[in-house]
Amino acid sequence: MPHFQGQNTYLGKQCHSAHYQGPEAYKGKRVLVIGGGNSGAQIVSELAYTVRVSWVTREAPLFLPDDVDGRVLFERATARITANGADTPVGGIGDIVMIPTVKNAYDKGQLNTVSMFERFTEHGVVWPDGSQEDIDAIIWCTGFKPELRHLAQLNVIESDDTVKVVHGQSIKEPRLWLFGYGDWASPGSATLIGSGRSARENVPKLVEFLKSTHPNIGRQ
Repeated sequence: MPHFQGQNTYLGKQCHSAHYQGPEAYKGKRVLVIGGGNSGAQIVSELAYTVRVSWVTREAPLFLPDDVDGRVLFERATARITANGADTPVGGIGDIVMIPTVKNAYDKGQLNTVSMFERFTEHGVVWPDGSQEDIDAIIWCTGFKPELRHLAQLNVIESDDTVKVVHGQSIKEPRLWLFGYGDWASPGSATLIGSGRSARENVPKLVEFLKSTHPNIGRQ
């Protein structure tokens, strides 16, 4: 969750999308959903029918064609990561997939966005034009980053909070392998589809490593 001026004095409810449990808790409230990716679009689509909700983004979200599902999106995003500047199909992991609930809200004009507010007040926010508005709750759809603190004692964490790997294997600590941590571990590997592909591609190398360091592995 990012930090904004006045956030610590804001008395309303703040929730990251990781802990969002549905629209029931927000009925009758004034809510801001912050973040221009799929989580933001999907949560706004759920809330729009029973909640006074605004979708706050820094940039206009990109809605993908109706026939682009999660698997196609993964393939396109992976191609963009590995293309080294070559022309690739449009679509990244954060671009909006038109699942039925999102498409329905989009067709009804419920997925319009507003610009980011400037700061918090005790009871709401201050918008760029200086106007103030009371807000009951904020839902932060601002993504995730890997939790690596348990690896700190291995001295493998870089200044950008990643671990340098080749085929999932840590360069600094060869006994450490990481799957599913994001593009720095393997292209698109922070997605369900990508983590599976990353495992299929890298586990054989892990098995080879284990056999080379522990010759008795696999023997009866």
